[in-house]
Amino acid sequence: MITNAKFLTSASQIDNAPDLALTEIAFLGRSNVGKSSLINTLCKNKNLAKSSSTPGKTQLINFFEVDCKYNEDKFKVIFVDLPGFGYAKVSKKTKEIWNKNLDEFLRERSSIKLFVHLIDARHYQLDIDLNLDEYLNSFLRADQKKIIVFTKSDKLNQSQKAKLLNTYKDAILVSNLKKQGIDKLENKIILESLGINEN
Repeated sequence: MITNAKFLTSASQIDNAPDLALTEIAFLGRSNVGKSSLINTLCKNKNLAKSSSTPGKTQLINFFEVDCKYNEDKFKVIFVDLPGFGYAKVSKKTKEIWNKNLDEFLRERSSIKLFVHLIDARHYQLDIDLNLDEYLNSFLRADQKKIIVFTKSDKLNQSQKAKLLNTYKDAILVSNLKKQGIDKLENKIILESLGINEN
């Protein structure tokens, strides 16, 4: 379980990102999918990651030190909150710089062991998410894993949820609002961080 968390620092690109010598879990997805809110819920601290009603507000790569416990073992990991893909109201030039910096960070950051791809459960067939999934698969290393998490799942009925899980068998459905699926995701992140296979 996650017992505590604190904000460490922000970076705009891999060159000025800190060398923390800890396992990193990168949270990514399109703007307004609820990344910051989910990190806050997982860390049980609603003021940890700054969320905004303005899509694309997160422009930096934010690092959080997270204290975890598994059985009697205590350890730390780093949560990385990445800028949202998509809607940000910025110039084309700025967006190009962001994309270049993000691409370098995701491909070259060797300490990232887990990618958490967040998708809005109500809009899961958008090109931006399909492209992001394909993009991650294009460079995923043997020592890295990816999990798909559907946010805002409280907006779906049971048959819609069943259809979603039938399409994405290993995905996790969560709702910040109803606190659904959070424990399952927390457990999955901890097991993956330790390299423990549930099966």
